[in-house]
Amino acid sequence: MGVMDFRGSRRVWITAAAAVSAVVALTLSATGCSLGHSESDAEALVRHFTEALDHQDVTNAAALTSYPNAATATIQQMFDGLKADAVDYKLTQFIGLDDASGFFTMDVAWHIGENKDWIYSVQGSVRRLAVGWRISWDPSVVMPELGHQRTVKLIRTDAAPPLVDALNGPVLMAEQPVNAILLDPAKMPDPGATTAAVAATIEPVAPLVTSQTLLQDLVVAQGKPITAVTLRDPDFEILGPALTGIPGVSVEKQPRLLSVDRRIGSPVLDGLRNLWQANRDTTAGWAVQTFEADGKPAVRMAGYQGPPGPDIAATMDTRLQLAATDAVASIATPAAIVAIQPSTGSVLAVAQNGSATDLGPIALTGLFPAGSNLDLFKTAAGAETGTPPSDVTADDTVQYASRLGLGVDFKIPGLNETTGRLPESGMGLEPARSEPTNSDAVLVSPFGMAVAAATVTHGNLVIPQIALGHPGSTLAHPEPLRPDVIERLRARMREAANGPGTEALHAFPDVVGMPATTGPDQWFVGNRGDVAFAVFAQNPETTDTAMKLTSRMFAALVSQPAA
Repeated sequence: MGVMDFRGSRRVWITAAAAVSAVVALTLSATGCSLGHSESDAEALVRHFTEALDHQDVTNAAALTSYPNAATATIQQMFDGLKADAVDYKLTQFIGLDDASGFFTMDVAWHIGENKDWIYSVQGSVRRLAVGWRISWDPSVVMPELGHQRTVKLIRTDAAPPLVDALNGPVLMAEQPVNAILLDPAKMPDPGATTAAVAATIEPVAPLVTSQTLLQDLVVAQGKPITAVTLRDPDFEILGPALTGIPGVSVEKQPRLLSVDRRIGSPVLDGLRNLWQANRDTTAGWAVQTFEADGKPAVRMAGYQGPPGPDIAATMDTRLQLAATDAVASIATPAAIVAIQPSTGSVLAVAQNGSATDLGPIALTGLFPAGSNLDLFKTAAGAETGTPPSDVTADDTVQYASRLGLGVDFKIPGLNETTGRLPESGMGLEPARSEPTNSDAVLVSPFGMAVAAATVTHGNLVIPQIALGHPGSTLAHPEPLRPDVIERLRARMREAANGPGTEALHAFPDVVGMPATTGPDQWFVGNRGDVAFAVFAQNPETTDTAMKLTSRMFAALVSQPAA
């Protein structure tokens, strides 16, 4: 009886142990994912797909899909359109539905650039085909909204454009729509006839654009379309009908930063455009945008656009700018005027006539022999060293020219300018000329002579600026002139402005300055109150042209209405 009981107990124990073993086996099977089970072939396929996408390996990623050709085109365009620094596709769930299909989800993180991150989730399916497991291809398996022949691109976004305000109050520049007149050589049977017709039509507003210049531009473009001219809407309303009927001509609307008053044209406007564009670049946003097959926007997927940047406060005085423009336009030979406010360094006006513009922005970057402008520097050297100006050495002349700002290398935000070239180099100076030290080796620009006049008026080196809040700088630290030397220079300018042959200035007795010549070219450099200026006239007809331009500028200023 006891034996039977023992055997019975043993059978119960064996049965219980077997049951426990079965439960453990079942549990291990159920929790295989968390305890390191082997991936199925289908799940491994999806993981390889994510790895290929992470490496932006288009060929291998597409090969794992059911439609490699279509997948290659879509995935390649996706990477090309976003130009990401990095991308991370992560398998977050895989469910085997049966022996021939499965379902998966992925989290995707794009790092497109600094402060440009985009995260989303996608899902897809796998099927067992004759060639093995493959991801069922659909564009949405890599990115939402990519179906229906859509493409995706990273685009720049911009807030409302800032204005550029003038120093004396009115809006100086604003973004406006313009009409770009495009010439496509592939669509013009006779390029000569087309360019001649275009040039004749736009001659009232763009006389410098000729058939010859357009043909030259077409040659340089090597078969690509060129822009013949851009027209404001009022001009296009008049000229447009004639232009659009010319073979090979098309019109494209474009935004452009333009002066509100079309009479205002100045080389400094390009500098203000540079500042305006820097403002736009700093505040630019971004967006991931899908596009339809016809190029129209479809869905905005991600992005950020912050607030607009502040308006730009230009230093240009529009009244003085128009007066200076009126003065230089009164002669046929090249002429330029630069005016600077000595107390602040604000560039008030930069004007040049059409003949000067044909040579480039000579008011800012033109370099000319100093000629008798050297008398100003010799006066400074003589007053400080106790030497008669006629005995001042060439080396001393150059030294005092740099102390008044000539040859100083300014870094003025937005502006490309030069003050001059001296036969010496040093920290913060423009590159030196290679000629020996003599008067012919000193080159000056109208901008540089205006800086010199402003420095004499102010008493210390004046550092120019074209926009408030964007000051200029220089690594040069020339030794300031003594107050008595500055006063001697001012006295010399007063004497010169009242000397023989200065009758053109008598209408403005508070104008002081020194006339100078370089061969046939003329200068007048001086100030009127808190306006320092340099006037340059190249080979004019009369011997007092520079002074006449000065007088005309201030006369025109009086006639300008207040802002």
